[in-house]
Amino acid sequence: MKHYTSINDIDNIHTWIEEAKALKENPLQGIELGKNKTLGLLFFNSSLRTRLSTQKAALNLGMNPIVMNVSGDAWGIEFGDGTVMNGSTAEHIKEAAAVISQYCDIIAVRAFPSLTDRALDESEYVLESFKKFASVPVISMESATGHPLQGLTDAITIAEHAKVSKPKVVLSWAPHVKALPHAVANSFTQAMRKMDVEFVIANPEGYNLNPVITGDTPIYHNQEDAFKDADFVYTKNWSSYEDYGLVDNIDPEWMITKEKIGEAKFMHCLPVRRNLVVEDAVLDSDSSLVIQQANNRTFAAQLVLKKILENL
Repeated sequence: MKHYTSINDIDNIHTWIEEAKALKENPLQGIELGKNKTLGLLFFNSSLRTRLSTQKAALNLGMNPIVMNVSGDAWGIEFGDGTVMNGSTAEHIKEAAAVISQYCDIIAVRAFPSLTDRALDESEYVLESFKKFASVPVISMESATGHPLQGLTDAITIAEHAKVSKPKVVLSWAPHVKALPHAVANSFTQAMRKMDVEFVIANPEGYNLNPVITGDTPIYHNQEDAFKDADFVYTKNWSSYEDYGLVDNIDPEWMITKEKIGEAKFMHCLPVRRNLVVEDAVLDSDSSLVIQQANNRTFAAQLVLKKILENL
């Protein structure tokens, strides 16, 4: 595997899950694999779990991680082709990616969407530019349209906690005060469509995800109907795809409550706004898997790094 920038880079998700579980049993089993190798972690946007878990994953493999807050600490990077750079940007991605490739054996990038220009965001210009101009493998730590490390994490978590051979998994929209990306929901959808689960999506009218990604996944506009017989309820807010980036619905009736989910396990990528997205009674109960998910972030990232290192 050269790059990991999409759930679709996974050839067999069931095999990957088993490999990740084996890493979890013995996290230091491949500590010699990354010896004298450097991982560059480039953050254009804020992070807690992604930063710490990916750094820990690198250390578990014996790698040397370098972390940089690109948006605050680096020169402003220009991504346009043929641009006259007489504005706020001082360095072009052609040079930046090439230079970083001299320092790092693998580059991991986190860059959020604008949520104003759908075509631009879907072009994944930041991530694709690094892939084009870097001479080393590139990993997505969340991009404009996907969060493949989180999606793999969620697949691992569901496999670990499923009580039946084909669990029902619901991805449910929830209210939020901000316009949020589609990345986590997109990658979760792609991951679930690779797994042997009964998968449905619940969201209000006007908040359907990209139909290219959801495909023939059943979409409910009634949360109660979607939650019937659910084994897992994965909750995330996203802004409108049709009216791109719009947030005109913060209906509190879509908040996740213990009464709604019953005995289903609750999942969320974090951070989560308590008593807006989900009530305390869910997060503080034994039904919540959010901490287990966060722990699995390390082993998802470690598996990806391991697969890339084995091909360097």
